[in-house]
Amino acid sequence: MITLKYIKDEIQKIAEAIEAVLNIDVTIVDENLIRVAGTGIYIDKIGKKVDGYSAFRKSILEKSTILITDPSCNEICKECYYRFDCKEFSEICCPIICDGKSYGVIGLIAFNKDQADRINNDYENLINFLGKMADLISNKLKAQIKAYELELEKKKLETLLNSMDKAIVSIDIQGNIDRYNSKFKKIFKLKDAAHNKNIFNILDFMKNTSISKFEKERSNSFYYKKDKYTLRGVYNVSDITLNNELKGYVIDFIDKKDAIKNYNKINKEYKIMLDSIIGQSDIIENTKNEALMASKSTSTVLITGESGTGKELFARAIHNHSKRCDNPFIAVNCAAIPDNLLESELFGYEDGAFTGAKKGGNLGKFELAHKGTIFLDEIGDMSLHLQAKLLRVLQEKELNKIGSNYNKTIDVRVIAATNKNLEEMVSSGLFREDLYYRLNVIPISLPSLRERKEDIPLLVDFMIKDYSKKLDKDVEYIENDVLEELIKYKWQGNIRELQNIIEYSVNMSSSNIITMDLLPNRIKQKQNTEVIIECEDIETLEQLEKREIIKALNKYKNYKKDKEIVAKVLGISRATLYRKLDKYNIISK
Repeated sequence: MITLKYIKDEIQKIAEAIEAVLNIDVTIVDENLIRVAGTGIYIDKIGKKVDGYSAFRKSILEKSTILITDPSCNEICKECYYRFDCKEFSEICCPIICDGKSYGVIGLIAFNKDQADRINNDYENLINFLGKMADLISNKLKAQIKAYELELEKKKLETLLNSMDKAIVSIDIQGNIDRYNSKFKKIFKLKDAAHNKNIFNILDFMKNTSISKFEKERSNSFYYKKDKYTLRGVYNVSDITLNNELKGYVIDFIDKKDAIKNYNKINKEYKIMLDSIIGQSDIIENTKNEALMASKSTSTVLITGESGTGKELFARAIHNHSKRCDNPFIAVNCAAIPDNLLESELFGYEDGAFTGAKKGGNLGKFELAHKGTIFLDEIGDMSLHLQAKLLRVLQEKELNKIGSNYNKTIDVRVIAATNKNLEEMVSSGLFREDLYYRLNVIPISLPSLRERKEDIPLLVDFMIKDYSKKLDKDVEYIENDVLEELIKYKWQGNIRELQNIIEYSVNMSSSNIITMDLLPNRIKQKQNTEVIIECEDIETLEQLEKREIIKALNKYKNYKKDKEIVAKVLGISRATLYRKLDKYNIISK
């Protein structure tokens, strides 16, 4: 809050001017009765408070001028603490009022008879003169209040700009910088002040940009390089207009990496955690425990399992339970991107690396995932050429962008996934053995839905609620016989197939319950086929599988590493073999 002390130097000059003109001592106090200026005997009292009740206090409270011609008999003076030892002969108190508020008072004090006579004989002119001096102080105070408010607004704006995640700069129509926030200096590594410098000279990616170009390109990507420091992002341009006249521009710059990191933070409450993965069967609980243990490590993880078992779901949960959870999680489907594009997508490229390359180059997924996690789905579909480059990244913790002359150090946790048998691919020469062992440090095998059928009721209940909400339907239940049929079903497509069936059934339902007639035709046809098969004297694949496993166990039971040999002969991993033993209740020593 502004008080008279903010302009005390100017007030002191006014007090001295009054004293020089009238040859009468002057003191000026603020609204708290603190002396801020004075002459004569009051010089030594500046900064001290006026004690007790006084004419000053009454003048401030009542916003009125007070004249005391004889302190010995004045009613105001009777309340004064110093009334029996008063050295004043006469006094005029004139309030200093600014915008209807009292900020203080000017006191003209006579300490001898000659000064008192001058006050008493000419008090009207003196009161008028002091009033003008009070107005002068009031105007100076008003100017100070205005300056203070402007400074406060400037500070608020500065704090607001500095607290923003974006780098922001404002320029005039010639490109000269007049204001910027701390983030602007930080992301562009500017050591010196940028005020009054031209933005086209400071930022090299804008050298070929003109002011007129801002009218056409309101948003554009940029690539900035200073020594070994590089930055990629996007900038947006907004007009500064006053009275319909263009005065300049505000430009905000967004760092791509920061944008991804902040997106992760904002969406933290929606993150997939292991507890949110539905299932209570022993096999899925064991898998969750394995994933939780994997999250505490920084080693690579290889998630295997049939299509539709939730490999990306587990990958995200592992990331979200790890210390990297506040940093990016970048998912790449290696099978969905053509091989000739996957290299640039993963590792990025420099400006001019190849025909059609984006100006300024491009950040690869590994760079975007720095300090976070990259999820390489369908890793079995990666070409041998890219496998070699990925192996180097895993071994050296650095990458070489297309068209770059130097390697860049990165800190990325890799989680890979596949529905293929990588061991067989290694044997066939389709997958690098060294890369396989680099990826398979922490193996996690996801069970198929057929291996966790006791979770189907929980999954169905969740999916019905989820799709009913999304599709604005009132479906709440499923008939018991329908649920039983779903439990019996073989689920070659796993959870993804179950989702498809429940979504279809919710869409087709006109009541609050899913009945048998709402199941897709393909489910009903498979049910009929299974009934026919049961009538024939043919073994099921599961029966055949169980018989072959038992045969292999009996054949190699006397070998030291019998389980390892049996798994190899059957073409499956040891983990899969143990799941099969548990599934078919095969007891083996």
